[in-house]
Order: sequence, then structure tokens, then C-alpha cells
Amino acid sequence: MKYVGSDSFFKAQRNNNLMAVYRQLIGSAKEICLMDVYEQVVNFPAERFWVSEERAAVVIAAMMNGDKLLYMRKTKREMFYEIYRRAQIIAKKNPEMTPLELATIVVRQPAPKFYMSPGSARIYIMEVRKKWYEERRKKLKHLFY
Repeated sequence: MKYVGSDSFFKAQRNNNLMAVYRQLIGSAKEICLMDVYEQVVNFPAERFWVSEERAAVVIAAMMNGDKLLYMRKTKREMFYEIYRRAQIIAKKNPEMTPLELATIVVRQPAPKFYMSPGSARIYIMEVRKKWYEERRKKLKHLFY
């Protein structure tokens, strides 16, 4: 279970992936409606599943034991069902593999989307942009003072 305030191990990598997609969509748009852009961003393919191997292994093991993940938000549940589906394909060919080994292979594969809400994408993107502007301001301040 992820706790409030905990940061993911690959937060910077996820944010870089989000920003690359965001910039690509903004750059190719004829008209920009930010809420539409955030919707497109979250439905764009991601470079991997943005969950740790350990967490995915725990969920895969639970699903193998019949857990339906009804306690999860829709997007997370959808992501874990896709991870589980892929893990089952690998497990059929390699029945000796543990849930952790299956999870390690699957979560590093490209994901069909980011599995987050447009609002979450907006928060992450705004956070990255804010840091970029703060760093830029510091650099400019050092040049002129």
C-alpha cells in the first residue's frame, strides 16, 4: 500500500515521460484546450508501467488468489488488470517464475497509457513546470547580481 506523502522511486522518470508527451501534444495542436491536452496525455502510450516491481508482484499474487481489486481506483485497477494479463501470458510459458519475476518483466514493458486521471497529470506537469521556472529564475538572478 502506498502511503500519503510517499514518492515513487521513478518519479523523475515518470515526470520526464509525461512532459515529453505533453510537449509533443502542445507542439502539434492547432488549438490548445489544456483539459483536452491532459486527457490526451494520460491516454498516450507510456514508456513503462509506472508502478514498482514489488508493488506489482504483491498485486499479481493477490489476483492469482482471486482478489478482484475492488478497493482500488478505476485507473489503477485497470492498470493492474493489464499487468496481470501480461503476467499470465508469460507464466503459461514459464510456470516456475515467481510473481516478482513476472512483475519485473511486465512493468518494464511499454504501457498502453499512463493510467492516471487528467487532473493528476495536470498536477505533475504543473509541478515540473514550476521547478523549471524556479531554476531558470535562480540562474538568471546569478547572471545579473
